[in-house]
Amino acid sequence: MSTETENPEDELRERITNFLRRNFPQIQMHGGSAAIQNLDREEGSVTIQLGGACSGCGISPMTIQAIKTRMTKEIPEIDTVHASTGMGGNEGMSGGAGMSPSFPDENRGGDIEDDEGPEAPF
Repeated sequence: MSTETENPEDELRERITNFLRRNFPQIQMHGGSAAIQNLDREEGSVTIQLGGACSGCGISPMTIQAIKTRMTKEIPEIDTVHASTGMGGNEGMSGGAGMSPSFPDENRGGDIEDDEGPEAPF
């Protein structure tokens, strides 16, 4: 039995899957997922669907851009990467869910009562 992959599309699909695992472990660590939806070897295009926690995540557009940029550089057979979170045109830009500003000395402690937060810089 041969250990070589007989179907070039299967081999390319495996390389793309390994690329996603190797380059974007934070997707899985944060409860997200990335799956190949469509692969067209002749056109040199792949469609990636981000799911799980990526749907609705405010930084998913940056993740998508990183996937597109790196994949076309690292996998020469791929010229075009289509990727989405399934959230439509906004790609999860729902207003900063899960993000909050931080201020210097925010958790400084001490005997300060009725602290209304950090002082304005002006």
